[in-house]
Amino acid sequence: MYRYLFRSFLVLLLLWLFAGCSVKPQLPTHAQTDHLSMQLKALNPATPKAETDRLAADLYATTAVLVKYYRLTAPPLWHNFLVNIGMREKGLCYHFADALFVHLKRGHYPHFAFHLAVANRGKYWSEHNTLLIAAKGKPITEGLIVDAWRHSGRLYVVPFDQDPDYHWQHRRERCEPHL
Repeated sequence: MYRYLFRSFLVLLLLWLFAGCSVKPQLPTHAQTDHLSMQLKALNPATPKAETDRLAADLYATTAVLVKYYRLTAPPLWHNFLVNIGMREKGLCYHFADALFVHLKRGHYPHFAFHLAVANRGKYWSEHNTLLIAAKGKPITEGLIVDAWRHSGRLYVVPFDQDPDYHWQHRRERCEPHL
């Protein structure tokens, strides 16, 4: 009897461990979307508000789609583990960055330039990739890091040079049209 209960407990524990905490896509509040729109507008005050509003909404909506598509789990490093052992197909930081980049490049955002950024390039345990948005014609160092992976599908937005966790570099070679 105890052996059966113990085995059942172990099976449930292993299932819980390997499944992780599933993340539900979060719809942003109006205040969150407005705040992101203002951050985008600050990159170039000449940008029409309708464009920044649309881009902010698109970022949140696309992130929610990716969370669902990748069957994201929390915390992000746990999800990486699941990808690396083959229990999830995708959902690493660069998958989020690349998908957002490709999606936004297809959109009509004439006042913005989309780039990819990397921190700790080549370091297996700490390399991190993300999306970088800058005003068209402005230096990327004046842009925003938009990270959909760091907080398990909740957008993290910070100026390029003010991220307390990472020192970002432009990933120019990955921004070519072949993506």
